[in-house]
Amino acid sequence: MAEQAGLHKIKALQQRWISYQIAADVLLSASVAILLGSALHYIFGASFILAVLIFLVIFGVLSAIRRPWKITIKSILSFLNQSYPELEESSELVLKPAGTLNLLESLQLQKVEQALHQVPGTPQQFGRRLKQAGIFVVVALVLSFILAKLPVKWHAAMGKLVTDTMGVSAKNLPPEKILPSIKTTGLTVTPPAYTNRPARKQDRFTLDVEEGSTVKWNIQTNIDVKQISLIFNEHEVLKMQSGSGKSDWHLSKIITTPGFYQVSVDGKLSDLYPVTVIKDAPPVIKINTPKQYTHIDAGEAPKVTINASVNDDYGISNAIINATVAKGSGEAVKFKEYKLNFSEAFGAHSRQYNLQKLVDLPSLNMEPGDELYFYIQAQDTHQQTSRTDVYIVSIQDTAQLLSMDGLVAGVNVKPEFFRSERQIIIDSQSLIHAKDSLSKEEFNKRCNDLGADQKMLRLRYGKFLGEEDESKIGEETNSDLSKAENFSNTAMIMDAYTDKHDNAEDATFLEPAVKEQLKATLTEMWKAELQLRMYKPQDALPFEYKALRLLKDLQQKSRSYVAKTGYNPPPLKLEKRMTGDLSKIAEPINHEDIKKQDDQFETLKKAVVVLEQLKTDPKLNAIDQHTLQVASAQLSVKATAQPGIYLTAVSAMKQIVNSGKATENNIAVVEKAIQRALPLNRALPQSSSSSADIGLSQGYFKNLNRINR
Repeated sequence: MAEQAGLHKIKALQQRWISYQIAADVLLSASVAILLGSALHYIFGASFILAVLIFLVIFGVLSAIRRPWKITIKSILSFLNQSYPELEESSELVLKPAGTLNLLESLQLQKVEQALHQVPGTPQQFGRRLKQAGIFVVVALVLSFILAKLPVKWHAAMGKLVTDTMGVSAKNLPPEKILPSIKTTGLTVTPPAYTNRPARKQDRFTLDVEEGSTVKWNIQTNIDVKQISLIFNEHEVLKMQSGSGKSDWHLSKIITTPGFYQVSVDGKLSDLYPVTVIKDAPPVIKINTPKQYTHIDAGEAPKVTINASVNDDYGISNAIINATVAKGSGEAVKFKEYKLNFSEAFGAHSRQYNLQKLVDLPSLNMEPGDELYFYIQAQDTHQQTSRTDVYIVSIQDTAQLLSMDGLVAGVNVKPEFFRSERQIIIDSQSLIHAKDSLSKEEFNKRCNDLGADQKMLRLRYGKFLGEEDESKIGEETNSDLSKAENFSNTAMIMDAYTDKHDNAEDATFLEPAVKEQLKATLTEMWKAELQLRMYKPQDALPFEYKALRLLKDLQQKSRSYVAKTGYNPPPLKLEKRMTGDLSKIAEPINHEDIKKQDDQFETLKKAVVVLEQLKTDPKLNAIDQHTLQVASAQLSVKATAQPGIYLTAVSAMKQIVNSGKATENNIAVVEKAIQRALPLNRALPQSSSSSADIGLSQGYFKNLNRINR
């Protein structure tokens, strides 16, 4: 029975260890799920269901890694031998049948059984991971609570985290002053459909709503009242409808413009409540590829991949590519428009789309020499559209590049070396066509000969740059200057950016830009020669075409035209020459009548004077009160457009006008608003305050003082 008791205890320890490990994995998975789920919900607006999925995934991964069900009795015995020295590394004796033990093992088993009796049912090592997982859960809950309070939200249209200004403003605003007769206030704001936002409720009169939102006011009073009205911007009066009794009132209105409003209960007016309207921004389109001007050389695939991202604050409803193909030149140019759709359906009206479109240029009937102009136009759920700049894709016209225009003219203005690259291209194409009819040795020999011709041509161009050898072909200029160890190396900087008249390269008459392009041409020639030496004329063709195009550009740059200009004076009247008659020559007189315009801010300036007088003399006469009333009306107009800035000043001005008394705080608020409303004074010409000879007089006075010393 004693042996069975020890074995039962070991099995109980095994089951307890497994259960503790599973519980620790559950808590650890829960902590991760709580933290990630809260971040996705409070910042990105995702559902809490994602937290359940995260928990299942994390728990599955931990279980697959740790495999708690793999804990065997041998693992328990090993743990007991290491943790409890009194077992004397003999706990395995419990597993042996009693009949197989010798005398010494039987005596040792009795000691083991006694020691196992002293082992606690739940060793501390079992609960160590469980305690750590519990701490993680507490930390995750605290961080989730902090995330819930943070006013930070992910703005998909801007592609970054932004501060939730609506939440912050609602929390930081001071408590509103409402009329004593109002018992409860309930406002329901229903954003328009294009926002895809649900309706929300609030108990404040201050409105911060999306453009086009429907706001419904529900006001309950302590006693029955005759009428409740809402006065918008001091001129639009909307009467509320009574419900079941004269103490329950409601009204709905669509908010499209900012401003302010008051609540009137039987003629008693409340404070001014601001109305802020959030405008819908148009979509933002960014084209990642291709570049704004893309040139497809000969040998390259005539395809363009358009990668773009479209963002909006509420949702994208559609995006298309407007493409125009231009064919021909001069007066024979023709245009044809296409509308290309992306593969996205845009039915989800997401805030961000990453769009991609592969445009096959031959499918648009484009040929060498044609150009493609395209731009992307996007539309949001509010039917607002925006478009990008025009991007251009052109295909190299190989026929024009190889044309013989100019070579048959009477005067050969082009040197011989400007035609040699063209001949190499023609020979390369001829060799490619004749490849099947030639033996391998003959084909390789002709390739090598073309490479030799390419080399000779390259060396001839190299002479224009003062190159006597091939050491500087394809070498990047000023590459060493970008290294950190050459910083402040005066000698290297002087060598790179100064003219060395004794240098053969710098002694040429070519401009620096022409020299750079000529070097690029030599680099392309060198690459073409490399392919020809490797018996790959097909791979050499793109470099040959590019070298020829660069040479054509150099030709165009060498053509400069300066229009002949000159001055053609009127014919002289010989009878008046040398007479000195200036009677008909008069000074020019410019006459302009400038009327002084009325100063529309004159009342506000007078109001500032009145307010300054109120600081010393609190009495307000009728004239000053009228001035303040007119100024209050002007500030109300400002508050209609910008209630967040001027509404407090309008309220303070009304208190001054209605009560006839002004506190220092109200005066300061109104003066600050008036100062903000007044435009900056323009600098006008003024006469100098000092006389013309002030410098001479001061010098004379200084000299007198020096002499008297």
